[in-house]
Amino acid sequence: MKNGLTVEGIKIGENNPPFIIAEMSGNHNQSLERALKIVEEAAKTGAQALKLQTYTADTLTLDVNNEDFQIQDAENLWKGNSLYKLYEQAYTPWEWHEPIFNRCRELGMVPFSSPFDETSVDFLESLDVPMYKIASFENNHLPLIKKVAATGKPMIISTGMASIAELDETVRTAREAGCNDLILLKCTSTYPATPDNTNIITIPHMRKLFNCQVGLSDHTLGIGAAIASVALGATVVEKHFTLSRADGGVDSAFSMEPDEMRSLVEESKSAWQALGKVTYGPTEKEKASLKFRRSIYVSKDITAGEAFTKENLKIVRPGYGLEPKYFEMLLGKNAKTGFKKGTPLNWENI
Repeated sequence: MKNGLTVEGIKIGENNPPFIIAEMSGNHNQSLERALKIVEEAAKTGAQALKLQTYTADTLTLDVNNEDFQIQDAENLWKGNSLYKLYEQAYTPWEWHEPIFNRCRELGMVPFSSPFDETSVDFLESLDVPMYKIASFENNHLPLIKKVAATGKPMIISTGMASIAELDETVRTAREAGCNDLILLKCTSTYPATPDNTNIITIPHMRKLFNCQVGLSDHTLGIGAAIASVALGATVVEKHFTLSRADGGVDSAFSMEPDEMRSLVEESKSAWQALGKVTYGPTEKEKASLKFRRSIYVSKDITAGEAFTKENLKIVRPGYGLEPKYFEMLLGKNAKTGFKKGTPLNWENI
């Protein structure tokens, strides 16, 4: 596995802070002005990338109203909608992509998208998109994966409900079709997801199994799961983003607001920094604190020839004397010279 990859000057990998993706999805609420404002607010949080979804209702589903195409699950966020009507409401007009991408680049963010069919890949290629994301529900769409992989650009694939066998087929398809830079995202395809159904312990296992970078596409509320994923080796974290959940929108209920995204950026970087390396003993910065450890000191004046006892020796701070492990060995031995209270015991003065 490569140590990392670089996209539009931003490095992604274990030697760099987590790559944080703000997912706009349908939170623009069909307003280009709002979409551009989302880009601006995402950039202010420190997120490095903004992701769109590139589809139309017709590229995703059929405009029919039979039972197969209705969302009927009682607890589904979009219950009562037909698939076609939902995607009409949520899609990002294709003519918006270029101004959104331009604004991202002006603000130093990486703009990219999830294509949902081959025509959307061709369209994104015309905009020189630097990388691609395959959504969790599309990771079995092998013709789409081949099309994206053939561009030779980095691919991020959400795992969602895929089994190991299905993921193996997806990964092999992508690599055989020309993808050299692949990142898998552990993903739970419920909206919102709950922490107890997120299973991020899969991240290191997936990383070893597929020999690639692994991250988290996180639909839980808050930042706990995302921060924990960084501790498990996630190099990428994706979160849906909105200006305010109170504004509504198809994904607003499980999207982050700016202050939350800012916290995610800051705390995920702290979690990554805290990983460090396997080390024991004092670090360079800790060495100055060694003097505050305990050591053996004279706690009562001692005359030459007097025996060391629990009454005239004590294990105290600071740490300029002998280590506490020698305390019992010293008891009963006779002092060769006199000692004043507060003298640290060292081998050279015993």
